[in-house]
Amino acid sequence: RRISPSIKAVVSTQSTGGPIYLVYSVNGSGHFCGVAEMNSGVDSNICTGVWSQDKWKGKFDVKWIYVKDVPNNQLRHIKLENNDNKPVTNSRDTQEVPRDKGMQLMRIIHDYKHSTSIFDDFGHYEKRQDEDNARKGSDRKTWSNTPDSKDSDAPKTKN
Repeated sequence: RRISPSIKAVVSTQSTGGPIYLVYSVNGSGHFCGVAEMNSGVDSNICTGVWSQDKWKGKFDVKWIYVKDVPNNQLRHIKLENNDNKPVTNSRDTQEVPRDKGMQLMRIIHDYKHSTSIFDDFGHYEKRQDEDNARKGSDRKTWSNTPDSKDSDAPKTKN
């Protein structure tokens, strides 16, 4: 509910302005973990069941550009004037990044020689999800095992 309207607004205002890139991080991890290009609008009628909280719904397609860990200390110097001059590392969901700062961010992510990625953590996150599901007594399906998911859409690491 909260994220979908924000992304919809960006998509509708940027429809002829070029691609929209999404930069991902895991809260509290100390690093960014990937960049993807948004390839569709938001379909708010779909509930994927991937969130630990059921307060978000909707789905959109992405093409993964980078999947690699880039420590916050590599990016902290990029300050966002549209977010009280806070470092990009202090951003929250749906924070827009001005084009010039986005170019800096992408150049650093592109050039950074990583040794880890979120793929290294999947076992940990799957175990946590299983424990959470057992605790809740939930038999909810995750996005990765729904009928319309495709293994070929899985992110690929790019150096």
